[in-house]
Amino acid sequence: MRLSIRSAGLGLVAGLLPALAFAADAHGDAGGGGMPQLRFNDPWMHGQIIWLLLIFGLLYYVMARYALPEVASVLEARRQRIEGDLEAAQEAKGRADAALAAHRAATAQARAEAQSAITTAAQQAQAEAAAKGEALNARLTAQIEAAEGRIAAARDAAMGALRQVATETTDALVSRLIGGVDRGAVEAAVDRELSARAAAGGRG
Repeated sequence: MRLSIRSAGLGLVAGLLPALAFAADAHGDAGGGGMPQLRFNDPWMHGQIIWLLLIFGLLYYVMARYALPEVASVLEARRQRIEGDLEAAQEAKGRADAALAAHRAATAQARAEAQSAITTAAQQAQAEAAAKGEALNARLTAQIEAAEGRIAAARDAAMGALRQVATETTDALVSRLIGGVDRGAVEAAVDRELSARAAAGGRG
C-alpha cells in the first residue's frame, strides 16, 4: 500500500516538472504577456518552485507517513472484519443447514416410528378383539349346548312323567268304564298320542 502511494507521488512530481517547463517556455516565447507565475526567468519564480516542491514533499510525507497508513489500516481492518463476518455467516449457515437436515431426519424417523406403533397397536387390538370374540363365541356355544342339554333332559323327564300320568289316568278311566283293560294297549295308545302331539308341536 505504501509503495503504491509513493510511486503515485513520484509519478505526479515527475509529470509536473515537464509541464511547468513547457508552460514557461511557451509563455516566454509569447513575449511579455501571459501569466507572471510561469515566468521562469524571474528570480522569484525559482523560490516559488522550491517552496512548491518543499510544501508538496512535506504534504506527501505527512500523508504517506501518517494519514494514508491510518486509512490503509482502517481499510485492512474493515476487510478483515468483513471476511470474518462472511466466514462466521458461512459457518452459521452450515450449522443451520446441518440442524435443519437433522431436524428433518428426526421428524421423518419419528413419523415412521409413530406409524409403525399405530399399525402394531391396531394389529394387537384386532388380534385381541378376535381372540375375545372367539372366546365369547365358545363360551356362548358351550352355554347354549348346556342349556339345550338341560332343556332336552327336562323335556325327556317331563315327557316320561306325562307318559306315566297319562297311562295311569287312561288305565283308570278305561277300567272304570269297561272294567278290565289291557295295560300294554293303553301304554301303546298313550305313546301314539304323545308322539302325534310332539310331531304336531314340532310342525307348529
